[in-house]
Amino acid sequence: MMISADEYQAFRDLLNAKTGILLGDNKQYLVSSRLTAYMKELQVESFSDLINKIKQPFNEAILQQVIDRMTTNETLWFRDSFPFEYLLKHILPEFKAQNKSRVNIWCAACSSGQEPYSIAMAIDEANNGVMRGKLPLQIDIMATDISSRMLQQAKNGEYQSLEVTRGLSPQRLQQYFEQASDNSYVIKPSLRNKVRFSTLNLMTTPYRIGAQCDIIFCRNVLIYFSAELKVKVIEALADCLKPGGYLFLGASESMPPAIKAFEMVRCNPGLAYRKR
Repeated sequence: MMISADEYQAFRDLLNAKTGILLGDNKQYLVSSRLTAYMKELQVESFSDLINKIKQPFNEAILQQVIDRMTTNETLWFRDSFPFEYLLKHILPEFKAQNKSRVNIWCAACSSGQEPYSIAMAIDEANNGVMRGKLPLQIDIMATDISSRMLQQAKNGEYQSLEVTRGLSPQRLQQYFEQASDNSYVIKPSLRNKVRFSTLNLMTTPYRIGAQCDIIFCRNVLIYFSAELKVKVIEALADCLKPGGYLFLGASESMPPAIKAFEMVRCNPGLAYRKR
């Protein structure tokens, strides 16, 4: 379905206002390819009609469906590797040395759950290996995302064969998954129960997540936000962190100079940020 320049700009503004995602110029083909099938399902004849529907009160379900289709959900297991290694070798033992018996970890923008489940696997392996007794006694993992569709997959813990090959070793696949069908695997309940999932829009600040966190992973989502929104989001994340807590951003993301709440920590090869 064709989308005019005016319709594209109106949709672009609406998506940015609702989600913070800033579409680039001349991405009409992307919007059309991702939404045409849904518009036919709704029996909507033009993008102008779709925009008007989204703007109407009590049409949150349509907005959520559009968000689900427009958000990028590219992810993999143990992405970039260094955050997981630094977490186990430095941060968690540091908290243990400070006599912290309970640590709260938050994965913001968790997509379909690979990141929080990777953290849970890494901690389980450490507690059953050479790091036994060297980590805090209780480690709670919370994960959030704006997409209800991605969160449902994360809660189900079921992944296609192609998905489990992206960053997951055969040993971990065997240990933490059960084969659900010829083409899919499901995470075992013992690991799935270690992660709590809920909906959260990073645009909606302040974040109401309960207790303050010790560690926040917010990786590979800020690249889709404007410079102003990046500052707003990171400031809100800082408010959710305890002093001395750590923030991990994506490998291609950096701390805006306007943010003064953090000091940079070199993880070799990557970076983390410790709240002052």
